[in-house]
Parts: sequence; C-alpha cells; structure tokens
Amino acid sequence: MSFQLYGYSKCGTCRDALKSLRAKGHELQMIELFETPPSENQLKQWIQASGLPIQRFFNVSGEVYREMNLKDKLPSMSFDEQITLLASNGRLIKRPIAAEGNKVTVGFKEAEYKEVWGI
Repeated sequence: MSFQLYGYSKCGTCRDALKSLRAKGHELQMIELFETPPSENQLKQWIQASGLPIQRFFNVSGEVYREMNLKDKLPSMSFDEQITLLASNGRLIKRPIAAEGNKVTVGFKEAEYKEVWGI
C-alpha cells in the first residue's frame, strides 16, 4: 500500500510532517485534504487502524467546526453521522493524516512520528 499524507499545502504543520517523512526517506503521495477529502470507508479504516476515537479526527480549532457549533452537536450524533460529516468537508478533518497500511497518525507530533514512522 502506498504511503499517503492528507493535508493542506499551505499549512505549516503539514509541511513539517511532509519534510520529516521525506527526510527519513519515505516516499509519499500528498493529497490535498480540502480538494479530495477521504471517503467514509477510508475514514472508518483509519479510525479502526489508529485505535483513536473519532473525535480525534475533527479539526476542533477550525473555523468550519466552530461555525457549525459541532462542540455541542457531536455528542448527540451517531458514529455514522459523524463519519458522513467528516467525509463531506475536508476542512473538518484534523491535519495532517499520514497513512500506510495499518499505520495511521493524526496531526503532527515529533514523538509520535518517531514511534510510528521511525523518524
């Protein structure tokens, strides 16, 4: 399976993640999250592979998240409703998401990247 990094090219955190991965010799495909959000099935696979709760995949500091008042709405939404919402708008998704096979990271933290990706 190919290594993918879902992010936003103008995001400094995404650029840092990309730089770190490439510096370690990882070849990857950068996918613009806003233009090509992941599908519902892809999101479900990532959530399962990462072991993280779905809430970690939401960009809680994002403008769209705040405008939609999702802090109050998400607790009453079903898992499938949340997945559909995430897949409908890449701006709702925390970035970057790095994925290869069964390994997935959300956001960019150097310590986590060292552990998961060997950087």
